[in-house]
Amino acid sequence: MRLTRFTDVALRVLMRLAVVEHEDPPTTREVAAAMHVPYSHAAKVVARLQHLGLVEARRGRGGGLALTAAGRSASAGGLVRELEGPGDVVECEGAAPCPLRSDCRLRNALRAAAEAFYASLDPLTVTELVSSPTGPLLISLSGRPPADV
Repeated sequence: MRLTRFTDVALRVLMRLAVVEHEDPPTTREVAAAMHVPYSHAAKVVARLQHLGLVEARRGRGGGLALTAAGRSASAGGLVRELEGPGDVVECEGAAPCPLRSDCRLRNALRAAAEAFYASLDPLTVTELVSSPTGPLLISLSGRPPADV
């Protein structure tokens, strides 16, 4: 299974915010630069994460991005399910529908495999994703001195 770029960036943004929560809140532009993603893409991701209640964005002097309590405790599996949306791993319908789609065992097996993939991520929270060694590495990307992670 392959995640969309949007989901990948969203997870990385959440992880980045989880390690800088005791510092000055970074801006979307700073997070985008640290994660090596285009600002426009990061801005769309941040807007979606705000809508989900996972990130708080404050404008103006002293503003920036902060992870909410819901963001810190969010399940990685739940996030991936939400961000990827419903759908099959392979395209069975569409412009050229598969002739096997009505009685295909592969389609059901792929659905089960996708659910097993999500289930393996369910126990992990965003906070757990940034435990050592990941957290210190994320902090080093900004050039800031390491804080207690």
